[in-house]
Amino acid sequence: MATTDLSVYDKSSIPNAKNFRFGIVVSEWNHDITQGLFQGAFDTFIDCGVLKENIVRWDVPGSFELIYGCKKMQQSYDMLDAVIAVGSVIQGQTKHFDFVCDGVTQGIKDLNVQSDIPVIFCVLTDNTMQQAIDRSGGQHGNKGVEAAVAAIKMAQLRKDAKF
Repeated sequence: MATTDLSVYDKSSIPNAKNFRFGIVVSEWNHDITQGLFQGAFDTFIDCGVLKENIVRWDVPGSFELIYGCKKMQQSYDMLDAVIAVGSVIQGQTKHFDFVCDGVTQGIKDLNVQSDIPVIFCVLTDNTMQQAIDRSGGQHGNKGVEAAVAAIKMAQLRKDAKF
C-alpha cells in the first residue's frame, strides 16, 4: 500500500509535453475509482501543457478488456506518444482477482514489448474498496497523476530514442 502521496510531482523535472498526444483507455468497472484515476491523469496532462485535443479517451467494460483497448488504440492512433491503461480490480472471495490481475499485468507488459508506443500501467489492485478510494484521489493521492507523469517521461524517451 502506498505510504506517500501519489499526486506529488516536480513539474520542473518533467519534459515539455505541449506537442505530445496521449491515449487513455478506461475500464468502466468500478467506475467511481476509474473516473477518479482518469481525472487525475487528465488534469496532470493539462497542467503539464498537453493540449486538450491531444488527449483521446476510450472506455472498455472491464480491466481485462484494457489490453485489447490499448492494442487497438496503439494501432488506430499511430501518432500517439503513449497510452495509459486505467482500471481497478478489488479482491473478492474467489480467485478471479488473481486471474484478472495477472492477465492484465502480462497483457500490458506484452504490449510494451510488441509495440513502439508505451503503455502505462494504471490499474489499481486493492484488497478493499477503501484502499482503491484512497489511491484514486483520497488520502494517498491519485495514481492517475503518477501514470500521467510516467507517460510524459516515456513519450520523451520514445522521442529521444528515435534515430
